Amino acid sequence: MATVKIDEAKCKGCSDCVDGCPVGLFEINGNKAKIAKDMGECLGCHACESACSKGAIAVED
Repeated sequence: MATVKIDEAKCKGCSDCVDGCPVGLFEINGNKAKIAKDMGECLGCHACESACSKGAIAVED
């Protein structure tokens, strides 16, 4: 199972991860990205990591 980490200091709440994730794992809450679903739903595809222009998301396999 993949693990997704969000660096809140880098996150600007742009919602690129929300749009990029094929399973809808993220939501924006308080102008920051948050995990909105069970991490077990993550496909480990790194789409969110690629979509984040701020480098705030890291996917660890």
